[in-house]
Amino acid sequence: MTRHVAVIGAGPAGLAAAAAALRAGARVTLIDSAEQPGGQYHRMLPDAFAAERPERLHHGWRGFDRMRRHVLGHPRCGWWPESSVWSLERPDPGEARPPRVHVLRGPADGSGRERRVLDADALVLAPGAHDRVLPFPGWDLPGVFTAGAAQALAKGERLVVGDQVVVAGSGPFLLPVAASLLEAGSTVLEVLEANPAATVTRGWARRPWELASHGDKAAELAEYTGLLARHRVPYRMGRAVTEARGEGRVEEAVIARLRADWSVIPGTERTVPVDAVCVSHGFSPQLELPVAAGCELRDAAFVLVDDDQLTTSPRVYAAGEITGIGGAPAARIEGLLAGWCAAGGEPGVPEIRRLRRRRDQARAFAERLAAAHPIGTAWSSWMRPETVVCRCEETSYDTICRAAGDQAGGSFHAMKLGTRAGLGPCQARVCGPTVAELLARHGITATPHHRPIAQPIRLGELARRPHEEESAP
Repeated sequence: MTRHVAVIGAGPAGLAAAAAALRAGARVTLIDSAEQPGGQYHRMLPDAFAAERPERLHHGWRGFDRMRRHVLGHPRCGWWPESSVWSLERPDPGEARPPRVHVLRGPADGSGRERRVLDADALVLAPGAHDRVLPFPGWDLPGVFTAGAAQALAKGERLVVGDQVVVAGSGPFLLPVAASLLEAGSTVLEVLEANPAATVTRGWARRPWELASHGDKAAELAEYTGLLARHRVPYRMGRAVTEARGEGRVEEAVIARLRADWSVIPGTERTVPVDAVCVSHGFSPQLELPVAAGCELRDAAFVLVDDDQLTTSPRVYAAGEITGIGGAPAARIEGLLAGWCAAGGEPGVPEIRRLRRRRDQARAFAERLAAAHPIGTAWSSWMRPETVVCRCEETSYDTICRAAGDQAGGSFHAMKLGTRAGLGPCQARVCGPTVAELLARHGITATPHHRPIAQPIRLGELARRPHEEESAP
């Protein structure tokens, strides 16, 4: 009997999982909230743009385009674009089957979305990650963007967030973001890496012989640095945007030099006129669906998987950034393994053995990346008492600290109700990791990823009888 594999997420990991499952003979339903596959890494222009060079802002476009056409055109693949998985319904205890998938099909702002319920033989979770942004005074001003949002506008709409832009934060992601902005027409004034050169060098220099298997990463880095050099964009380490100022929108950024723990070196502050600031301090994996499926987490941060990418939940596989932040190539390798194994493919074939070795190398690369670009423990010293931490509910740093002090060692639920941090429309997706870290300093354990309803659903949609998809795409 042909297996039916449902893949949630059509970024590098999800698209690769679908391709591998099809190759193993399975039927596939590929679900994504966007109109086109590719995720953030290969965010595409809408078809209406009729772009002559859609690959212009993309690295590795040809391989992606080849896989995209193969998967979407395959007779055993059902492609569900603009579809949100709002809930995963776990099976009864003792049942060895994956959760039922509850989906809303249609544009997120549309009024006629269809409710679908999908039962599959195996489930691959590849929802990806989003930017983590640490709060600082003025980060809630219009004109301060996450780096991912700025890149999405440049790639997906050919829109620039500003004419005079500073890109700041930590990690290699800052480079492709700056490149996307330059190609789309912005002037990037400077790129700022918060970690000093010694921290970055120490992280990347450990066991240097392991880098020999990542020549593609070196070529990509050379391409980005070359582009910045041609545009005379300085790349400065040990520096960060610690404040944004302006009347009604951002007009200037305060840039300071940092110590290794990210505390500001007094007297190093300078002010730069800008009309946009793009910030990213790493990534937060989207763990709502894995947690809903009952998957165990590793270090309370990533989904725990075995050698086949199988989670602790029966017939639920995971791939990509939810298992560790390693970039698109690592996500693609994990997706191939997860899709093949979810479809019941033979685990011992030579190609799969090679994939496992490459996956292990990618995991080592992810560990190196985390060591080279850590978040300094003193970042909270940038904030003032009135600095907003939860933008949805306008909860300030002082409010959270006072409540945490009163509730030290107490309940995260009581903290949320008392401060309303994380109760707004984003449901702690933006502020959750920050609030969790602040509360941990007071002995309060936070669980920001537990959401029975993973995506917004209207009451009318909830009341509507769903259409049940049995085992066909």
